[in-house]
Amino acid sequence: MSQAPVRVSPLIKLGRWSLLLVGIAYGAAHQSRLSKKEEKVREIENQQKAVRDAKLAEEKKRSAEAEARALAELSKPRSQ
Repeated sequence: MSQAPVRVSPLIKLGRWSLLLVGIAYGAAHQSRLSKKEEKVREIENQQKAVRDAKLAEEKKRSAEAEARALAELSKPRSQ
């Protein structure tokens, strides 16, 4: 009781394949555009990271020096 498959019009087949190929081409172009944009964002983030790391290193150095001074003050013998 199974029916024979319906023959699909060649125009409909052409339309389906055309849309599929257009979709794939659009997806590839869109991905390429987004990749370029993300690459620029990563460059900016890397530049900012270098500046941020330098600031953190300077802050850490200052903190270590302040801690060393505080320890030196605490380790001095007290005059009575």
